[in-house]
Amino acid sequence: MIYALDSNVISYALRKDKAILDRIAEAARQGNDIIIPPIAYYEVRRWLNVTGATSKERYFNELCGNAVASLDVAALKKAAQIYADLHRKGRPTSDADILIAAFCIVNQCVLVTNNERHFSDIDELKKTNWVES
Repeated sequence: MIYALDSNVISYALRKDKAILDRIAEAARQGNDIIIPPIAYYEVRRWLNVTGATSKERYFNELCGNAVASLDVAALKKAAQIYADLHRKGRPTSDADILIAAFCIVNQCVLVTNNERHFSDIDELKKTNWVES
């Protein structure tokens, strides 16, 4: 299985939340891949740049390693489709969340997020919450 970490889950890891770090380690020990969607990487990186949190930036670099994935045309097409579907339903969702969801759908990832509500209108998306469980 491939788990994609949302930016809010990465922020728990950067605060060295033991429960989240244990879940990440356990998933990896079980042979699952842990990746960071490019939009989540951007969201965390911009926050680190604004705050100048150098110790968290070093830890973020360690956490990322080679786990940052790329956004491709298939994900962008899927994002456009999701946007149109949500627009027709009158359920606006942020572009960042749509791009993260599309990335996960196209790459068959399970999104690990604590913001399940942000993604609740995207039917195809598989998600889990490691913060509450």
